[in-house]
Order: sequence, then structure tokens, then C-alpha cells
Amino acid sequence: MNPPSLLEMISTLIAIPSVSSTNPRYDSGNRQVIDQLAEWLAELGFQIEIIEIPEHPLKANLIATLGSGPGGLVLSGHTDTVPFNEELWHSDPFKVVEREQKLYGLGSADMKSFFALVIDAIRELKAFDLKEPLIILATADEESSMAGARELARLGRPKARHAVIGEPTSLRPINAHKGMMMEAIHLLGRSGHSSNPDYGISALEGMHNVITTIKAWRDELQSEYRDERFALPIPTLNLGHIHGGDNPNRICGHCELHIDLRPLPGMDITELQNSLRRRVEGSIKDSGLELNIDHLFGGIPAMETPATAEIIQAAERFTGHTAESVAFGTEGPFLQQLGMETVILGPGDIAQAHQPDEYLGLDQLNPTTALIRNLVNQFCC
Repeated sequence: MNPPSLLEMISTLIAIPSVSSTNPRYDSGNRQVIDQLAEWLAELGFQIEIIEIPEHPLKANLIATLGSGPGGLVLSGHTDTVPFNEELWHSDPFKVVEREQKLYGLGSADMKSFFALVIDAIRELKAFDLKEPLIILATADEESSMAGARELARLGRPKARHAVIGEPTSLRPINAHKGMMMEAIHLLGRSGHSSNPDYGISALEGMHNVITTIKAWRDELQSEYRDERFALPIPTLNLGHIHGGDNPNRICGHCELHIDLRPLPGMDITELQNSLRRRVEGSIKDSGLELNIDHLFGGIPAMETPATAEIIQAAERFTGHTAESVAFGTEGPFLQQLGMETVILGPGDIAQAHQPDEYLGLDQLNPTTALIRNLVNQFCC
């Protein structure tokens, strides 16, 4: 029995909820998506391995392999989606609706459709056709914790020479992207009656000093680091969330700030985290405030694959586009840790990702399957 048609596969995958979120209220598993992909790929002769994510019983990665030996090509993507505001959609997010030459549905662009396109492109392929293995990799939690990619890096698997991550890039190859780190800064002071500052220690006023320090640090980073390959050629630092206190007549006893920093290639996340701590500690020295800094998630390093890499040159040749750089992050750095030269290249527009009425244009389908066949022929056959 063969997998169903391309549109049936896209519809089936989108119909399976697989939201991942740092908020437990919205977070769900991806195991049903993994099991469905495993069933289809097993029908095509792939060896199937499902890797459960520790402490997440409803989440898993899939490694599906056709052929054997060293080298080979990984076609990779994540199976989760972001949360959604159903009231802002003009159709059911979990039902594919075709209108105006577009397929609407949650995950249509980012990025469930990629798996259906891969399966459709290689459905006639047999193991004896391959000189090097073809590996289909499907991961969990890319949109939140990167738990799936981190588990693969911990296990040191899979091994291959080249990798394509099918994130929505409008079929234009991406060989570099910025990293991402998100930090929560907590200041604990002492609440008290607002009639006399001596009755307490204001965490809110302390956070004012912290913000001033962080903004000055941002200016230093943007003066020191610059990469003209990016549309915004400097590292960015966003003050994204702040909360402190509970009433105007109480000295604020606790204040919390969340920041997002997007480093360029060559900027080390651990060094940035250490620098942040040193500077924040200095800004509240002798204030009586207690400091705690939490990593909101483990961080994503910036990614850079040399323009001379074989996978980049092949992607440029098959698409007719020179490799570019983008600001958004991917699982690419984790595949690079596993020894793969990695390109980000897939159907759909990143502008559609994380939006109500997310869609994938029908004009992307045939070029994507042709691209996948070309890549498999070059790196596996």
C-alpha cells in the first residue's frame, strides 16, 4: 500500500493538532504526526526509528532511513506548530481549504506540507537506487524549547554529510541565520508602605537601572558586531516583557524583565549570558536587591554554512538563487553539531508563518518536488 495523494497527505497532517508552546495551557504533543509519517514512510521501505523526548511522553522525533552506509542526505523539518487565534481565521485552522490558488491551514507553510512534498517526491525511490542513504528527520518542539533537536544532538544522531531543513524560504537557499537567546531577569526587593522609601527596597527602581545598563550594552554590541549579509546587519536586543509590583501605594517588592537577543554568527551565547549577568549585577550593586536570571530556553546559536559547501552550491544551482541570510532561527545549528553541512530551503513564505490564515501557494508544490528529486539524485544516487 502506498501513501495517499499529496493533497490528502497535507490535509491529514494539518488535521492533527501538534501545537508546542512554553505556556502549558496551549502545549500539546506531536506523537500522532510522528506516527502518521512513520506509517507512510514504512510503506515506502524506510527503516523507522521513533525517539521519545525525555519527560515528554506525547512528544517524539522520527528518523526514517532508506539505504545504508556513510554520507547521505537528511531532509529535515519540525512537526509542531505555534498556538493560534481561531477567531482571527476565516476557516478552520485544522482543515485545508483551497481558495485563490492557496492552501490555507495551520502548518501549511510552517511546515507540515514539507513532509508531504518530500514523501510525494520520493515515493518511487527504492533502496537499491541509492549509493548513499536518504534520511527523513521529523522533530518535536522547534517552536518552543527545541527539545527534539537538543535530544538528537545529545544522542549524536542521525549521521549524514548534508542536510536540508524545509523551513519556508520561498525556495531560496539560506546559509546563515542569527541565533536567539531569551532571558528572564528577576529582582527581589522588599515591599513596604509607599509613604516612606526607607520602609522597603524598590525592585522596580532597581529594574530601571538594569534597563539602562542593558540598553547601553546593546549599543556596545551593535557597535562591535556587524554582518552586511543580513538585512539588519547588527545584533538586536528587545525588551519584551516587564512586570512589577501590585499597587501604587506599595513599594514594589519584585520585578521581572524578559529580553530577547539575536546574535550574529561569531557571537557566543554562553559568553553573552555571562556578560549580561556581570553587567546586571554591577547595575544593582549595594542596592540590597536579590538577583536571579533564568534562561527562558536554552538558546540557539547562529548558523553559518560556507558558500563553498557542496549543499549550498547545489541548492543555488537547482533554485537559481544565491544563498542568503535571515534573522529567524532554525534547528540548523544542531544538525551542524552532528557534522552536517546544512542549508535552509523550503516552500512557502516566512511572512505567512505564525499568522492567522497561514497558507502555502499551489505554485510552490511542483517546484518543491522537483527540487527534492534533484537533491536526492545528486547526494544519494
